[in-house]
Amino acid sequence: MVKEQNQFEFNTGTVGYPLLFVLSIWIVFWFEVRFGFEFKHFGVYPRDLIGLRGVLFSPFIHSDITHLWHNTLPLLILSTALFYFYKPNAWKVLIIGALFTGFATWFLGRPANHIGASGIVYMLFGFLFFKGIIAKHFRLTALSFIVVFLYGSMVWYVFPVDPKISWEGHLSGLFVGTLLAFFVKKGVVKPNLYHWQSPDYDPEEDEFLKHFDENGNFIEQLPEEDLKGQDEVKVIYRYNDDSNKSKEVE
Repeated sequence: MVKEQNQFEFNTGTVGYPLLFVLSIWIVFWFEVRFGFEFKHFGVYPRDLIGLRGVLFSPFIHSDITHLWHNTLPLLILSTALFYFYKPNAWKVLIIGALFTGFATWFLGRPANHIGASGIVYMLFGFLFFKGIIAKHFRLTALSFIVVFLYGSMVWYVFPVDPKISWEGHLSGLFVGTLLAFFVKKGVVKPNLYHWQSPDYDPEEDEFLKHFDENGNFIEQLPEEDLKGQDEVKVIYRYNDDSNKSKEVE
């Protein structure tokens, strides 16, 4: 017997919200190209008060089509996984994670405009990986390994391997996502519990274990209801009299 603590559910928001987010960053980029605007100065500029506006705006701003494309698929896949497997906490993780990633970048970053949704991508990566391990649920653990298989190479970019890449934003996102994995506990699906794992389980009352002695030897034991009536013996005698007529006696 298995006690299901929760169920994963798929709905239009599971894919709809991630698609809307991805669509919005593409629209912003199209608007820049189409009308000749440049929003890069709205990025996170560390340790400058006006640079704090980038906490809200920077995830929607990208330097070029390559930068945008590199963030699109990971953002779509990881956010969809978030809304599917962690539906009760999806908005909390996404909003709080995005804000704190921006603040951490503002605090740690180099004096430059830090733009792009990659900080959120790393935040989602950190949350999905570590939360799956912590939850000890086989489906969430499997999700953790899938995330690593698909995007494990991203870990290299939390180090200053390229001066054009905001490794500070990546590191901030990974750090914030990992913290959220440890602090977000309510609403997370629980691992399946079998009846012998329940607190009120009594091995003395387990019908299966009754078939084994204290040394682990199997004992063939009939259920009590099968033993009822075994003491009643019915004997039927059959004989023939002189008239060759058959009679039965109980």
